[in-house]
Amino acid sequence: MKIKRYPFLIFMLFICTLLFGCWSKKELRDLALIIAVGIDKKDGKYISTFQVVNPGNVAGATQRGGGSTGLPVALYTSTGDTLVEASRKASKQISRIPYYAHTNLVVVGEELAKEGIQQIFDVVERNPQFRPTANIVIARKQTAKQLLSVLTPVDKIPANQMIKTLELTEMMWGENVGTRLREVIESFSLAGKEVIMSSFHVDGNRKHSDDQENVRTMEPTARLRASELAIFKRGKLVGWIGKEDARGVLWILDKIKQTAVTVDWKGEKEALSYKVVRAKTKVTAQLRNGKPIIFVTVATEGDIGETFVAIDFTDPKQIVALEKVMQQEIKSEIEKAVHVAQKKKSDIFGFGEVVHRTYPKEWKKMKKMWNDKYFPKLDVQVKVESFIRRTGLRTRSYIQ
Repeated sequence: MKIKRYPFLIFMLFICTLLFGCWSKKELRDLALIIAVGIDKKDGKYISTFQVVNPGNVAGATQRGGGSTGLPVALYTSTGDTLVEASRKASKQISRIPYYAHTNLVVVGEELAKEGIQQIFDVVERNPQFRPTANIVIARKQTAKQLLSVLTPVDKIPANQMIKTLELTEMMWGENVGTRLREVIESFSLAGKEVIMSSFHVDGNRKHSDDQENVRTMEPTARLRASELAIFKRGKLVGWIGKEDARGVLWILDKIKQTAVTVDWKGEKEALSYKVVRAKTKVTAQLRNGKPIIFVTVATEGDIGETFVAIDFTDPKQIVALEKVMQQEIKSEIEKAVHVAQKKKSDIFGFGEVVHRTYPKEWKKMKKMWNDKYFPKLDVQVKVESFIRRTGLRTRSYIQ
């Protein structure tokens, strides 16, 4: 009996090999690699813009130090009553199959963002090619198409320029933050947290932003620049927050990695720069007389980066006094950010989620009216501890 089994097993193994196939294979030469998608809306119709990589020109620019005559990307635009229709209509212009597996950036026009972005994510979630880790940004005071039309000199692919800029400014400065598609999707199901997104605008002469001459000069006439943070409420853009106020948002969200805080000292404006090298934020909630109170505790460590006044860093009393000034400056940034968000009635900090986790029963009563009733009047108490770890090689300023 055992001998008779062997032919059967061999036959079954042979059948298994037939189960593997390449029915869904796509040749690389047949694909249009879409690196970024821009979405606008005008006169009730969606306008989709596709930034498609030209692999030959990207490789040529890399090998010849940017000397390739062709452009590394091509831009295609199509319109439709729905986003799917606009995407399908692009086939009338593109000779290859649109492929979204490499799409790492979605740009939304400001006007569409004000109308609402939920429909965008309905399409994104249904498309298995879209990466949930792709970044999403808002085109500030312009369309997504205008933003994607700008040619960039250092990073040959404009979408990569925006993504790297976001990563660098979040790490080095702290007024912008990268927002992933999955974060936005998650925010739609959370009553206690709204979403924020970074924005970009074209700085300079937009008329020549899509001209190849823009990348052939030492000083491009048009550049992509990270701008303010967009505040959303229930999927709609309701306001903006920028500069130190935007950094206040990132302090609360515990997303400050490094930054530089400039403070006044003894009547001198912007007298000293404090380089933050480490920061940690903790947010907790309490209920007092049935009302929620939020406690934000921030601890920072940093170095003295620059001084414009005479300070003796060998004096411990001076160091303690400086630390108190820095604490007050950071606290002020946080309080200003909270004020802006409360004015817009949008809990971009996730305070509601903190209350939800701490007091789940009480949260059920607040959930529906959190943004409109509870958050605008929420008592937020901020405590900051700043420590100066190093003052550099000099113990005294050049200015005496």
